[in-house]
Amino acid sequence: MDLSPVATREIIVYQPGIMPYQKAWDWQKQLQQSLINTPQQSDRLLLLQHSPVYTLGQGSSDEFVKFPAQHSYEIHRIERGGEVTYHCPGQLVGYPILNLHHYQQDLHWYLRQLEEVVIQLLALYGLTAARIPGLTGVWLANKKIAAIGIKVSRWVTMHGFAINVCNDLTGFQQIVPCGIVDRQVGSIQEFVPDIDLATVQQQVIEVFGTVFDRQMVLA
Repeated sequence: MDLSPVATREIIVYQPGIMPYQKAWDWQKQLQQSLINTPQQSDRLLLLQHSPVYTLGQGSSDEFVKFPAQHSYEIHRIERGGEVTYHCPGQLVGYPILNLHHYQQDLHWYLRQLEEVVIQLLALYGLTAARIPGLTGVWLANKKIAAIGIKVSRWVTMHGFAINVCNDLTGFQQIVPCGIVDRQVGSIQEFVPDIDLATVQQQVIEVFGTVFDRQMVLA
């Protein structure tokens, strides 16, 4: 396999702002297939926000959804792992499209790396986040700050992480987030009242490059 040493050492970052879920989902699938077809391409990272939307993983249970029979919520069942979650403005969503042949072909390693990005981000604010054995995600003072769900095809990733920065959390009341009944969802703003999402976005880019040992190139 011809792997370009230049391409594999950089990640191209796209920052489209607030994007409808379907459009971002289609974009991810396109980028994933392109990287499968042409593995010497550079990896990608989409960093964005979504208008309010609920997503359910491919094996999600409907018991974790509290919607009435008639509702007006936007909802998508998608191919990532994990249960139901909620996206809205003020939450920073990251979709890495990475060829794990260039890293480690190990999904547990990849999930822990995504968690490490969030943990190192929070450390910049003097906050000590934690993992919980047996659960995927990042917690702060027993509140879930970041949710993670992925899909990998031929070792090329899609979907990714969602960090609650300064978003309205009331939308989570309509679900049992990630199917975890005994823990609350939180946001960074609860711990850093003057948190700025644009600043966090740039910090995520820098930390992501450090954790994955790649040069981050803005598109």
